[in-house]
Amino acid sequence: LNEYMEKERDEYLKADTYERTEERQDYRNGYYERDYMLSIGKIKLRVPRTRSGEFAPTVFEKYRRCDQAFALSMLEMVVNGVSTRKVKNVVEQLCGEYVSKSFVSSLTEKLDPVVKEWASRSLSTDYYRYVYVDAMYIKVREHHKVVSKAVYIATGLNEGNKREVIGLKVSHEESYEAWKEFLNELVGRGLQSPKLVISDAHSGLKKAI
Repeated sequence: LNEYMEKERDEYLKADTYERTEERQDYRNGYYERDYMLSIGKIKLRVPRTRSGEFAPTVFEKYRRCDQAFALSMLEMVVNGVSTRKVKNVVEQLCGEYVSKSFVSSLTEKLDPVVKEWASRSLSTDYYRYVYVDAMYIKVREHHKVVSKAVYIATGLNEGNKREVIGLKVSHEESYEAWKEFLNELVGRGLQSPKLVISDAHSGLKKAI
């Protein structure tokens, strides 16, 4: 890899060491050390530099693409319900490298705009004949303690008989006001009046429907 980067710098400069030529683009400026992760473990490379600082070996561009793919794999684990602690342990087993839980958590923040776009998408392009509404309770870590919260879920059956989650919202508890707000948001996003709404017998939910 060191030899490969050296050749790349030669090609970039268009001149060998100490060679005088009108085609020369820049001048050599030593090396700097950088760690590089391979499947066999970590190695230390001597990365060649130029005076202008514009030369960049292609080795690390390939590494960056691999790094992005690895980050996406970690995100997929999180989406599928794997805890940040388990993701951290998997990374350490695969790479022998320590990854903090806060790093994994910061990665999941990249999902926020994706989820927000999905959650606010228009519902006017499909007609949902039947809509199922219900709440499930999940444990959430909030202000350094674990609390129980209600997740309101609306599932629609479209004209192609495909079920689709059309709404999702987290609230402190089930109440008429919260259900009414949730259903109004669905209408505001373009939900047309269905033939039937299916729910349990929660009085606040029935009143909101």
